[in-house]
Amino acid sequence: MSPLEFNVSDLYVDLRQIVGRRLLLKCEGFNFAGSIKLKAATEMVDAMERAGELVPGATIVESSSGNMGIALSMVAASKGYRFICVTDVRCTRAARRMMETLGSEVHVVSSPDSSGAFLGTRIAHVKSLCRTNPGFVWLNQYANPGNWTGHYRSTGPEIDKAFPELDVLFVGAGTTGTLMGCARYFRENRPSVRIVAIDSVGSVTFGTPSRTRLIPGLGTSVRPQILDESFVDDVVHVEESDTVRMCHQLVRHGYLFGGSTGTVVSGALQWLSSAEAGDDLTCVAIAPDLGSNYLDSLYHDEWLENAFPVAD
Repeated sequence: MSPLEFNVSDLYVDLRQIVGRRLLLKCEGFNFAGSIKLKAATEMVDAMERAGELVPGATIVESSSGNMGIALSMVAASKGYRFICVTDVRCTRAARRMMETLGSEVHVVSSPDSSGAFLGTRIAHVKSLCRTNPGFVWLNQYANPGNWTGHYRSTGPEIDKAFPELDVLFVGAGTTGTLMGCARYFRENRPSVRIVAIDSVGSVTFGTPSRTRLIPGLGTSVRPQILDESFVDDVVHVEESDTVRMCHQLVRHGYLFGGSTGTVVSGALQWLSSAEAGDDLTCVAIAPDLGSNYLDSLYHDEWLENAFPVAD
């Protein structure tokens, strides 16, 4: 079996004893890349191979804050491609080391773009690399339909099979690949399911003002081209301090998750509270990864004191 084929797709945790109501968490961190991004990475590379846009000897280039870079590092190593990940200073040291251990080259940009974030700078660096190096191929996860197709074919049907009575699905919005894949699947197959996108305060994805964000994963400073808001029923924005609090609440009960999961769970609880939803609803939230790559940030006292002096 290829490492790309291994994925535990049916692990759900009921958070009732932790958060006080039934909320089922789909845990996507149990594959060799450690996150849900392996699905999209595999789909994008396979699709570009089928189209003849990616050939033996090519170098894959992509911008990533961490998890997609790790996933593409694994795909590249498995398929024999060279991979260059363009990231920024927010990427955790553990994620950078993981990519390098898998044989990838990591370029770290440190200059913010005109919005004060790093995504624009990362993309400009990617374009420069591809423009000046024949054989370099940018997957462009922000516009590549394979980013959402992977979840339309896997994540959406997996949840549908496990919970045919599903009422609400909470999905974090980063590149919006997971969000769009699941939303499109349920719109076509079970339109009664309510799709709630969870984003970070400071992200421009859904038209809100840009603000400095410290936790990689969710949120963007450049709106993803694959996003189609017509498939989304509601959007909840979560403060990063609330993300930290939720991560620490979960880890006190033995669940070590990444920042995206803390954001999604916090946003789901905000939505359920504001909607005055009863406990009879079947609600699923997607946990993109585990927390081992965040031990030097989200779970490190000095980092927290500098970044969130009032966070619990």
